Amino acid sequence: HKINEDARAFFQRTLASAQGASAREYLQQRGLDKQAAEKFEVGLSPADGDSLKNHLTWLGHSPDLLVSAGVVRTGDDGLYRDLFRGRLMFPIRDAHGNLVGFGARSLDGSEPKYLNTPQGPLFDKSRLLYAMHLARTDVRKDGAVIVEGYMDAIAAHQAGFKNVVAQMGTALTEHQVDEI
Repeated sequence: HKINEDARAFFQRTLASAQGASAREYLQQRGLDKQAAEKFEVGLSPADGDSLKNHLTWLGHSPDLLVSAGVVRTGDDGLYRDLFRGRLMFPIRDAHGNLVGFGARSLDGSEPKYLNTPQGPLFDKSRLLYAMHLARTDVRKDGAVIVEGYMDAIAAHQAGFKNVVAQMGTALTEHQVDEI
């Protein structure tokens, strides 16, 4: 969880920096205001492939733990590289608010359009609903509205619909329904 939180803070700072100007413009074009981006902790991963790894190792995290957390991968050459590069970053929290992974949207048209943290002990997209930690009270009161993606959920919350969550994949699973 600590590695994910440190990565989230780094991504948010990158989005707020000069490097994040075009990503902030993209968010604005999609209708997301600054308050919504901050509430949902949206960030930006640098495109260079080393910035996050370097920052997190400087904070004292070992490269192997960064791989286990799913924010760094080992290349064919044996070198550690950032998993997410040049992408809009959506922190994914479980229903209790623990940061368990990230969803990352390509901004340059590269494929895949969306890339998630790899499946692991903390991140299992078949068991998660995006924004459930924010929607939980309103879901209990008003029922849940399930939308397709992160941007849809954020836009709904921005418009005042606080009982909206997004599924984490192409099909709604039994585990996700149980979360509601």
